[in-house]
Amino acid sequence: MNFPLDLAFKKIAISPQVKVSDASGNVVLYTKQKAFRLKEAVTVFADVEQTRPLFTIKADRVLDFNAKYNISDPLGRHVGVVGRKGRRSIWRAHYEVYGGGQAMTIREESGWVKVGDAIFGELPVVGILSGYVFNPSYVMTDAAGAPLMRLTKQPAFFEGRFRLERLAQLGPDEEALAVVSFLMMVLLERRRG
Repeated sequence: MNFPLDLAFKKIAISPQVKVSDASGNVVLYTKQKAFRLKEAVTVFADVEQTRPLFTIKADRVLDFNAKYNISDPLGRHVGVVGRKGRRSIWRAHYEVYGGGQAMTIREESGWVKVGDAIFGELPVVGILSGYVFNPSYVMTDAAGAPLMRLTKQPAFFEGRFRLERLAQLGPDEEALAVVSFLMMVLLERRRG
């Protein structure tokens, strides 16, 4: 993939859609989450027209406090798992990613940004500017703690914008798993603010 990648979605939408573009502006991943589903199931496509499915992500349970999301390819072969750590994610988002013989962790870099965004967002009139003031970032590390990728929220008004940067070389399978894991994390975290 041609990094950095840009993730974009509308903040107010019944069916959330996330478009991932590479450094040249080409769409490399697209997903449209179905509204009002009890159990998460997301298909990731290679195009906006949704003609070329690349991955399917399915939750293992209805409640997502400690849910695991199984990632598979279009033929149903297991690619990996991304799991949200419930209690650890209350203060700072924390996800574990397993697949391809490698364990990775995604963590929010500062819990204070989330608190500030939540408080500032509730203020009358000026609260609509919270998307410009508070921009959380998330870092993916390997089992040894070495940083692999960083996702940073970009200032935006009526949409969510994130930039994903590669900090270390990964194999193509691990890189795809990492990007899809960040995509699922963005879908889950956007509900939390």
